[in-house]
Amino acid sequence: MSEVKLAATRDAYGKALAQLGKENPNVVVLDADLSASTKTAEFGKLFPDRFFNMGVAEQDMISTAAGLAACGKIAFASTFAVFGSGRAWDQVRLSVAYTRANVKIVVTHAGIVTGEDGASHQANEDIAIMRVIPNMTVVVPSDSVETEKVIRAAAEFHGPMYIRLSRPKTPIINAEDYKFQLGRGVVLRPGKDLTIFSCGIMVATALDAAADLAGKGIEAEVINLHTIKPLDKKLIVDSAKRTGAVVTVEEHSILGGLGGAVAEVLVENCAVPMVRVGLKDVFGESGKPDELLVKYGLTAEEIVKAARSVIKRKS
Repeated sequence: MSEVKLAATRDAYGKALAQLGKENPNVVVLDADLSASTKTAEFGKLFPDRFFNMGVAEQDMISTAAGLAACGKIAFASTFAVFGSGRAWDQVRLSVAYTRANVKIVVTHAGIVTGEDGASHQANEDIAIMRVIPNMTVVVPSDSVETEKVIRAAAEFHGPMYIRLSRPKTPIINAEDYKFQLGRGVVLRPGKDLTIFSCGIMVATALDAAADLAGKGIEAEVINLHTIKPLDKKLIVDSAKRTGAVVTVEEHSILGGLGGAVAEVLVENCAVPMVRVGLKDVFGESGKPDELLVKYGLTAEEIVKAARSVIKRKS
């Protein structure tokens, strides 16, 4: 078995942003005094006249980004997910989304794997917060390869976007020639017994669970739903009709995130047995990322249990 390669999605963001800066003079970058962590620092070194460190003032950063977008710039604004989705929410809603400003809010340190920083810095509600805002596009890349493709797509897409990235190194599951399509989910593994929908760093875990299930004679279809909004409703319904059972997996609260979005589609179009794997309406805590994933049930073993549960209900 080949060795699993690891890379942080935030590192891929920094790399893609620096390359975009060389190609497009209209790209500008703003950060809230966290450029070393969000990896926007490289862009700042290369293009200091197009980089704005706004200090610990996330609301001001978002409003300024909207102003730069109004002047024809492609504005990338970055901070930690908990600040980009929470502290600056009013500015995101009115200055960016309401006006359809060409602002890309790219956040890092999302989810429980932010780890030792603890509950105050672990954004486990940000997908729900962002996807409810009109005009907002929400994307959660599965690995570093997909992240680079997403950042390029964001620069070409006109309008508000929220892109969710992580802190630690995680498995690379996509080939370098992978082609990202906004709003189009990807079938990574076909199956007939149930469908596992996932996003972000949990896609790799979903694939591990599917491999385990295959050894037990259960064929799970694994789909990467990287775009939470607009959601690939046709793919969701078609797959659910074919397999008759669904599990959603996300490193986020089961309330209002990927699981909630998929449930909304299925209840109106194809009601099937379903289990949502994610944080069960709780805050996180300080700890090592791998240990936290186990404590909060975000493992291949828990996905296997959920799969068995929905299949039993189906029959």
